[in-house]
Amino acid sequence: MTRAISLHDVSKTYARGVRVVDRLSLDIAPGEFLVLLGPSGCGKSTVLRMIAGLEEITEGELTLDGAYANDLLPAERRMAMVFQNFALYPNMTTRGNIGFPLRVEDPQADHTPRVDATARMLGIEDLLDRLPAQLSGGERQRVAMGRAIARHPTAFLMDEPLSNLDAKLRNHLRAEITRLTRELGVTTIYVTHDQSEAMSLGDRVAVLRGGVLQQVDTPRAVYALPRNVFVAAFIGTPRINLLRGLVRAPLDGAMTISLGKQFLRLPEPLSLDHQLLRVQQGREVIVGLRSEAVRIAKPASARPGEVLLTGLVEHVEFQGHEVLVHFNTGSRSAVVPDLEAPRPVTRPVRRRRRDGTVLDRLKERAGALRAGPVVVMDEPEEPGPGSVVAAPDGRLPGDLIVRTTPDIDLRHGMQVPLLVDLAHLFVFDQQGDRICPAPARLPDLEE
Repeated sequence: MTRAISLHDVSKTYARGVRVVDRLSLDIAPGEFLVLLGPSGCGKSTVLRMIAGLEEITEGELTLDGAYANDLLPAERRMAMVFQNFALYPNMTTRGNIGFPLRVEDPQADHTPRVDATARMLGIEDLLDRLPAQLSGGERQRVAMGRAIARHPTAFLMDEPLSNLDAKLRNHLRAEITRLTRELGVTTIYVTHDQSEAMSLGDRVAVLRGGVLQQVDTPRAVYALPRNVFVAAFIGTPRINLLRGLVRAPLDGAMTISLGKQFLRLPEPLSLDHQLLRVQQGREVIVGLRSEAVRIAKPASARPGEVLLTGLVEHVEFQGHEVLVHFNTGSRSAVVPDLEAPRPVTRPVRRRRRDGTVLDRLKERAGALRAGPVVVMDEPEEPGPGSVVAAPDGRLPGDLIVRTTPDIDLRHGMQVPLLVDLAHLFVFDQQGDRICPAPARLPDLEE
């Protein structure tokens, strides 16, 4: 048996009014593998614990198969959790750890057949008589998974189960988790901060930031159509290139996005997405380009929809199967810490002054309105002579990273033609929301 899990406007507030989850709504279908993805402290583990019944829901409603479940005890929910730190009993063998929850449910029954079947499924039959101290990290995690599987739960809740393992073992167990959950057909909610895990495991990915759901969709859709700057920057390796742009849309000329010393000329006739950018005329925007949206090629080989930029090679990263090239195109990197921070930056609230005249208060309010939007793009600091300035996320100098094949010979200081595929162009407004490609639902002017 597996079950549907639904969260309706669920919030969690701790002491002193600290809200770690804010009005979260999610519907998880029976048998679905959903990944909760986000940086540390975004509230994803708290969501998992509320579903398990280990944390009380402050506001909102949890339903299991359509039935109200806020007040159900953890044991009544028949869910199994797999923890980051394995949580095995050190004085019990593998057999004892796997069979422990079964003995709690029915002390008189013989659970040996179910324990043996679970061990065979996980390939740990030869470890049944060993204590946890005699097992490697990967073997301990298999035992922890076996303890969850043996219960035949209605849902698996996995809280970063692979984060304590080395990279090679993580990849191996990732494949095992995918195989097991598909074979068992059990609803699975998996928490991680590793976007590679999220993209490879989940049927859908729910991205959280500061306790607020940013986007939930298939891994392909979240990567290809991020809803905002945070999602675009959090998902994808290497990180998406974010550049400051200025939209120019003259009535009698071609529409362009200025990037500083160079510009992107939008091909005519304009696509619907590019036509909608006209309303941004004269405004600063954030331009997003994935590393695969730009290729190194001569202008003569440009395909329809590709436009030319020129880049100066700053650094070459050899990855074996590919090369990441850092270019200086004379563009201005978009430094947007407020939009990319794990939690939105809270601004101090102006308290109304009780003294002064009405005119003084009106002047104060007018000054606040002139200050512009809450989120602005920071001006880049001027580097000193001979200094090397890293990007905000720790990347090496250069405003554009391009992924290419290892057979291309590039050296520092080379000037190289770059072709940008405008079909993969992202444009975000200064609040960080995606405006190109256009959102699925355009705002109603009467709203």
